[in-house]
Amino acid sequence: MLQELNEIEPPRKNLFATKKLAYAKGDRPKVDCILCSVVEKSPEVPNLTIAETEFSVISVNLYPYNPGHTIIFPKRHTIVLTDLSDAEVLDMYKLRVKMMKILSEKWSCSGFNIGYNLGKFSGGSIPHIHEHIVPRFMNESGFLDVLANTRVVIYEPYKMLEELKKFWQEME
Repeated sequence: MLQELNEIEPPRKNLFATKKLAYAKGDRPKVDCILCSVVEKSPEVPNLTIAETEFSVISVNLYPYNPGHTIIFPKRHTIVLTDLSDAEVLDMYKLRVKMMKILSEKWSCSGFNIGYNLGKFSGGSIPHIHEHIVPRFMNESGFLDVLANTRVVIYEPYKMLEELKKFWQEME
């Protein structure tokens, strides 16, 4: 049955930046935790922090699925969602709401995918709780999506960081 479905509609292919492919294969900074290293501002890891609070950080995703793809994570290292304190949960919620407003108002996104990859086999590649905010846009499918079932992300993360930091500060 699965083979019949694949013959009708082959699985999506992705075009990755070379660095993403290396990252996916395990070529990562030699640190205990990438997100803790971001919090510590370690030069070993790319830092795409938009803003931080007492409890949390909001950052551009280094390998975005869509323009505006951000992550929010607690400064305190944890891999279990239910270990978050009420203060951390509320803080992360406030960051999420602000980023959603920015993306809606400044980039006119049409919707969002928001979520976590929880557990070793959930698809997550970083063992530190983090929430993804992926903006969705009307008519975001391009010709490669339609003709080749392939997704290309055309927004450079460091340019995205510059723009989102500016918008973040404007909303303060």
